[in-house]
Amino acid sequence: MPPRIVIHGTRYCGYCRSAERLLQQRKIEFEYVDVSGNREARHALYRQTGRTSVPQIWIGERWIGGCEDLEELEDSGELDELLRKTG
Repeated sequence: MPPRIVIHGTRYCGYCRSAERLLQQRKIEFEYVDVSGNREARHALYRQTGRTSVPQIWIGERWIGGCEDLEELEDSGELDELLRKTG
């Protein structure tokens, strides 16, 4: 079973779209949680990550960060390894 991947983002965020596109191109399933206009959800993300920006991405129970962090994992080949380990 593949790990659960969750992206928290907003409708108007280009980085959120880029993270989605990367996973879609790789045919990796994910759940998208839209936090647009949801102050409580944004505060919860900040409490969990210490960041106010979106997207915030989890693979399994591991928080990996934002879009650039996801791209770095992809470029280094670590994304595939992480998906195997958590799947």
